[in-house]
Amino acid sequence: MKESGQMSGGRAVPQRPGAPRFRAFRAISALMLREMATRYGRSPGGYIWAVLDPLGTILLLSLAMSFLIQSPPLGVSFVLFKATGMMPFAIYGSLSGAASSAISFSRPLLRYPGVTWMDALLARVLMNFLTTVLVAVLIFAGVLLWSDTRTLLDFPLILLAMALAALFGTGVGVCNIVFFMRYPAWEHTWAILNRPMLLASGVLFLFESMPRAVQEILWYNPLVHIIALMREGFYPMYHASWVSVPFVLVTALLPLAAGLLLVRHHHVDLLNL
Repeated sequence: MKESGQMSGGRAVPQRPGAPRFRAFRAISALMLREMATRYGRSPGGYIWAVLDPLGTILLLSLAMSFLIQSPPLGVSFVLFKATGMMPFAIYGSLSGAASSAISFSRPLLRYPGVTWMDALLARVLMNFLTTVLVAVLIFAGVLLWSDTRTLLDFPLILLAMALAALFGTGVGVCNIVFFMRYPAWEHTWAILNRPMLLASGVLFLFESMPRAVQEILWYNPLVHIIALMREGFYPMYHASWVSVPFVLVTALLPLAAGLLLVRHHHVDLLNL
């Protein structure tokens, strides 16, 4: 039986250059379709809940804030202000959760030689990124049409904020893969530690409105920078000169690199847990 790359009839049969790449594409596509069917295909409403969940949170927060203050910190729409904070946070949360459970979610399929741990990770990250970005576009479009704010959108800043939120979420999630699977208690501990992030990331307020001592602490939260970038993209009068994109990149890429090294070294052991 002939095998690619081995001698056959005295001549070497070359392996097709695009075969491994095409194999990875097929594996990632199949894993994405599996997640779509598993996550959204088995519940009534399917993808509708992916929109209703963050939208409901935004509306409830906007209603609560309207009772406390007469006008939002930026612009005239409470809903738009909350949406510009909530959606980057939702992208971070979705990508972090998807990446951290990528190996455990696809563990049965990873026993097949044609599927690698990197395929499983990329499939989950891409699927959840595309879903959350689509949800963000639908919510922002609905809010802008409903509130009629007639704001001038800065699309490069908006796309940059979304990309940084996805990168930071992926980095945090990948770094947690090994720890979640080896130490189940850490997953519960992380969930508890992550709950105050909604308040500590500037979703409900502006960084500039905080006392100086609080600002010096919150500055080291990358999500504060990401949400400020998003709001710069929607509010032309708002300029967050304190935002540092290099700082966000470093805090996203370091855990991503560390997590990839850990998974590469331990992925065989993780499948046998």
